[in-house]
Amino acid sequence: MWQPEFLWFFTLFYQEFRKNNPIAFEVLMVLAVAHLFGFYNPKQLADFLEVPHQQFYTELKDWSVYHVKKMLLRFMVKQAAEHLKPVMSKSAATRSRAGMTLSIDNSVMDRFGKLLRCAWNWYSGRYHKVIRGQDLLGIVFTIHHIALPLHLLFCPKQGRYHTTKADLLICMLTQLKTAFLREGIDITQLPLTMDSAYVSQELRERLHQLGFSHIMIAGKGNDVFTINGQKQDASTWKKDLILQAPKWGIDVPSCRIWGESPTFGSLMLFFFRKSTTRSYYLMNFSQRSLRGAEIWHIWKQHHVIECFWKIMKSIFQLRSMQLQGDGLYTALLIKVFAYLLALRLQAQGVFSKLTMTEIMRKLRREEDLRDFLMTHFHAPFSIG
Repeated sequence: MWQPEFLWFFTLFYQEFRKNNPIAFEVLMVLAVAHLFGFYNPKQLADFLEVPHQQFYTELKDWSVYHVKKMLLRFMVKQAAEHLKPVMSKSAATRSRAGMTLSIDNSVMDRFGKLLRCAWNWYSGRYHKVIRGQDLLGIVFTIHHIALPLHLLFCPKQGRYHTTKADLLICMLTQLKTAFLREGIDITQLPLTMDSAYVSQELRERLHQLGFSHIMIAGKGNDVFTINGQKQDASTWKKDLILQAPKWGIDVPSCRIWGESPTFGSLMLFFFRKSTTRSYYLMNFSQRSLRGAEIWHIWKQHHVIECFWKIMKSIFQLRSMQLQGDGLYTALLIKVFAYLLALRLQAQGVFSKLTMTEIMRKLRREEDLRDFLMTHFHAPFSIG
């Protein structure tokens, strides 16, 4: 059950990385596996195994940020390519039913430590105010309602050189485009979904130049639009426009209408109501006009990235591993390994009907972590 999944990680490591330090990589995998048994940082695992935790940290410090970031990207791309290749060769209808999108979103983790890298003052949607924390910008690939992370980057604090999130996003998408072309996949065929926190006309043009043609943006209430000769902000339009009842391909009350924006020019707007009291709207930044059903089909996959953040924060305790300095990305790599391992186990028959939480409970009931590590790893440390 476990051996094929471990083989996937180790084979990829040997193929992709010249460093080839099997002991250090084995420590990464041991710490990732430990997450499934409820140990979310090296200190917790070391205390359980009754070994000095310094041994773990010594091995983790051996990795440079360059190698960790490269490893993180390659493992995520390889995992996504396994799901993409069988579907990309199918018809357009089959690809559409698979619900494939690239969802872009950021998540803020509150931090108080002064020695932690990338800790700065960011606006948090959870707290609805500016807090001190780390802002993690993510690009997640969705397919069949599964979230596969493709690129994760901690936004650096503002320093001598000011780099906007839009610049970071373009850099991340460029790296992904190059990485997937090595796999024979043109990722620009997939639609993009994101919120409007850092959207501009310049970003729209840069995304088109990069090759992305289907782009859905969640609009802000203070954006101003001229519709049918009348100019007012979006929050007012959400109250004034009459939404049509749910119809084929759209399971919410909606209204698709052209609008004129001082910032974005002429574009298609899609207003919809998710509940009896809350209305929202989308801006179609695509290079062609789309039907309402197409817009809604693309956007309704966006919630999967919110589910991904919740899994990383609640199930895998993303903020529990507080490695200082460059260890920030090593901690992220271990968490992503744990997530990918759980996804690969979930694809097996014995776990296929279980959630990640149920899989972890089942493993804790049926497996002993000490025996498990002795069976599957050449432990580089004595577990006594």
